[in-house]
Amino acid sequence: MNASEYLETIIFFLVLLAVTKPMGFYMAHVYQGERTVLSFVLAPCEKVIYRISGVTPEDEMDWKRYALSMVLFNLVLFGGLFTLLMTQHLLPLNPQKVPPFTWQLALNTAVSFVTNTNWQAYAGEQAASYFTQMVGLAVHNFVSAATGMAILIALIRGFIRRKTSDLGNFWVDMTRGTLYILLPISLIAAIFLVSQGVIQNVGAYKTVPLIQSTNYDKPKLDGNGAPLKDAKGTPVTENVLVTEVTIPMGPVASQEAIKELGTNGGGFFNANSAHPYENPTPLTNFVEILLILLIPAGLTSTFGVMVGNTRQGWGMLAAMLFLLVLAFGALQWAESAGNPLVAKLGVTGVNREGKDIRFGLAGSSLFTVGTTGTSCGAINTMHDSLTPLGGMVPLSLILTGEVVFGGVGSGLYTMLAFAVIAVFVSGLMIGRTPEYLGKKVEVREMWMSILVILTAGVTVLVLSSIAMITPAAVASMANPGAHGLSEVLYAIASMANNNGSAFAGLNANVNFYNLSGFLAMTLGRYVPAVAILAMAGSLAEKKYVPPSLGTLPTDRAPFVIWLVLVIVIIGALTFFPALALGPIVEHLTMGGN
Repeated sequence: MNASEYLETIIFFLVLLAVTKPMGFYMAHVYQGERTVLSFVLAPCEKVIYRISGVTPEDEMDWKRYALSMVLFNLVLFGGLFTLLMTQHLLPLNPQKVPPFTWQLALNTAVSFVTNTNWQAYAGEQAASYFTQMVGLAVHNFVSAATGMAILIALIRGFIRRKTSDLGNFWVDMTRGTLYILLPISLIAAIFLVSQGVIQNVGAYKTVPLIQSTNYDKPKLDGNGAPLKDAKGTPVTENVLVTEVTIPMGPVASQEAIKELGTNGGGFFNANSAHPYENPTPLTNFVEILLILLIPAGLTSTFGVMVGNTRQGWGMLAAMLFLLVLAFGALQWAESAGNPLVAKLGVTGVNREGKDIRFGLAGSSLFTVGTTGTSCGAINTMHDSLTPLGGMVPLSLILTGEVVFGGVGSGLYTMLAFAVIAVFVSGLMIGRTPEYLGKKVEVREMWMSILVILTAGVTVLVLSSIAMITPAAVASMANPGAHGLSEVLYAIASMANNNGSAFAGLNANVNFYNLSGFLAMTLGRYVPAVAILAMAGSLAEKKYVPPSLGTLPTDRAPFVIWLVLVIVIIGALTFFPALALGPIVEHLTMGGN
């Protein structure tokens, strides 16, 4: 990195650390029902919402009722979005007259946005109307993010409450998370993005002539959208002459803001945050990365405040930051080393393919690890263009459950599941019943933690194996060999871990990936979510156990180091064989070994 890139990276982390504590304290006040700086404006709105919806804020729920409310609410949202996608051609705000989605694609897309995955097997500017973007996708960006935050808050209450079955009210937590946190910050962010050049309109697309015509080779596709190949397996192309270009319009800024803030990731455009209408300047790039990490980082502070020990929150933050910085350094090293095959052609130095020169290597790497460490899925770099080891970094971040910093709510509750396992294993080492935050960790908590951590991993390995022996899935791979395996593994991992970013090079809009993706996203979101709520209910019913000489201190550096090791070990044991067959083999091949 050059001096400016070092400075940019240092400033970013300093800003992130500076906003973590105030953001965390604010969110703690919101979820504890305490007065905030926005209460004089939003408290009356909150009361009106409860009155209209028939919610009694004082009516608390046990974990089963909380989970049922969450699942039913998401089911209704899924049905509404599925219907909208299938009928968008009949609805207003469709100046481009885009047709409806196929039922397979609508099924995949609906569950994608409901689960906070935002996987897109379509090009947004070509397939979705303005009405779909605003009323369907943007709205779900809010409620899916608020759902993850609500589940985390229920878990925190499980730790701090004693001998009760009450975990709060799902509808109240959803309302407060949306009204006090997501909406105000998104509004400010959207205004800022508009000031920097992100578009916000509902006008028709503009078709303008090119000053100089151009031509390119376009891959031919079959009826299913898969690339055609000749008898030798070479892709079949056709030369296309281009004399004019269509410039898409749309309400981009409003969706871009919540897309980053809610760690959703679904872009208005197919190029996502690499598109100049979504991310026009280095300043917007900096702010968008900050938005991605803002709530997940702040929630670590919220956790510390709510459990009455801020050191617990700082410990979680330290573990996340260590892994994020480690991933950033590894990606910087891999991309700075370049590609030896390209070097043989006389081009040496940094691998710049697939990166925006406006942001440089540091801006691209920071965005890449930020979006895959969280469950955001927004991209400003084409991950398919990364070097093999460089591509393994975002893939590994996704495969480890996205706890660096993870999605809003889901990242921290997954990290807490890792913490429960770390405490349990350490308890076995000293021959004593493990305790975490004053609650004994017993069989039920361990089972729930295992479900949280391994559900996505097992789903990824099983579905990836099936994809490798399914002709339709293999035919969708644009690249053979190890790189093709990486593309498939990344796609399924992205869906199962509710990330949503794509490695590219894979035609995902085929029945196999639409339907298997539906299954992966559903399992990856709701099995861990319900398991977390079950664990919260179990913890809330336990009595408080005061710390003793045999209690492992979980707010100090040794536990943070142990927690990081547990995450790395579990990830390596689960996925190293798959990584060895994909990016590691490709790296060795690239080096001539």
